[in-house]
Amino acid sequence: MQEYKVVSLFSGCGGLDLGIEGGFYYLNNYYDKNPFKVIWANDIDEKATQTQKLNFKDINVLCKDITEILANNKKYNSKLYNQFKLPKYADVVIGGFPCQDFSLAGKRQGIYVQRGKLYQSMAKVIELLKPKVFLAENVKGLISWENGLAINTMISDFSKLNYKVEYRLFNTADYGVPQTRERVIIVGVRNDLNVDIEWTKPTHSSKDKTLKPWLTIKDAIGDLEDESKLKALPNYGYSKAKLFKGKQGNTVTKADRPAPTIRAEHHGNIEFHYSLPRRLSAREAARIQTFPDDFVFVKSTTDAYRQIGNAVAPVFAWHLAQMLKKILISGGDF
Repeated sequence: MQEYKVVSLFSGCGGLDLGIEGGFYYLNNYYDKNPFKVIWANDIDEKATQTQKLNFKDINVLCKDITEILANNKKYNSKLYNQFKLPKYADVVIGGFPCQDFSLAGKRQGIYVQRGKLYQSMAKVIELLKPKVFLAENVKGLISWENGLAINTMISDFSKLNYKVEYRLFNTADYGVPQTRERVIIVGVRNDLNVDIEWTKPTHSSKDKTLKPWLTIKDAIGDLEDESKLKALPNYGYSKAKLFKGKQGNTVTKADRPAPTIRAEHHGNIEFHYSLPRRLSAREAARIQTFPDDFVFVKSTTDAYRQIGNAVAPVFAWHLAQMLKKILISGGDF
C-alpha cells in the first residue's frame, strides 16, 4: 500500500503525528500502522520539538515560528526548501493550531490577538502545498466564540483555498480515551477529489450498550498505584502542590469515571489521584492522554505536563486517520 506524505504544523510533542502514523501499543492494544508518513513537522516550543526528535527518529522537525518561515513567501520558493526544508508537496496537512485564546478556561481573546490568527499560517501552508486533504484540531470554545465568528471565519478562509470544509465536535472518551476531552476537528477535502466527508463513528459510549463502555481513569492508570511500577517508567515525577479550594486542577479524580481534560496550563495544579494523596504524575497524565509508556518527554516534569496537555490524544488521532484514509480511498487513491 502506498505511503502518503504528511506535513504537521503546531505539532508539539507529536501526539497527532503518532496517531496519524499508527503502529503503537496502548493498554495492551495495538493500533495498526497507517499508510501515512510525517515528513516535516514544525513547532515553536523547543522542549516539545526535542521530545518529537527523540521519539520520531526519521521526521524532519523544525523548531521555529511558522510566521517567520512563511514571511514574504507568497509562492513556494527555494528558500522554503533550502533553508527550512519545507517539502514542495504533501498529500495531507495536519495541525493543532494554538487554542488557548478560544478556550473556555482562558481569556477568550480569539482571533483578535496574534496567536489566535495562527490558523492563517496553516491556511498559507495549505495554499502552498495544495494537499488532497487537511485536518485541524482545536478546543470546544472555538465554536461558541463570538457566537460562531471564529469557526465561521476559519471555514470561510479554508474554503476559499478550493476545499470542501466541515467541522465536528468530538468527545475523545467516545474513541477509547480515558478522558472527557472535547475537541473540534476541521477537515478539508480538495474540491477536485469530489468526495464527501464521512466522519469517524464512536467506538465507546457512556450510554449506548452496543458500543464499548467508556474507559475510566482507573482502567488507564490503576496498575501504577504500585509505586515501583510507576517509577519503572519514564517521566514518573509529579507536582508536590497541595490540594486547596478552587477550580481547575484542584479536584480529586473519580476512579470509576474518565479523567477530566488534561490541560497544559495547570501551574502545578494538575488533578489529584483518585486514591493516593498526591497529584497525578506526568506518566499518568500521559497514560490518560493515550501515549505509549515508552514515549519519553523532554525534560522536566513541568515540561512534560505542558507537552502532554497540549497534545492531541494519539488513540483519538488514530481514529481520525481511518477517516482520512477513507477519504483518500473515495478520491481514487490506494
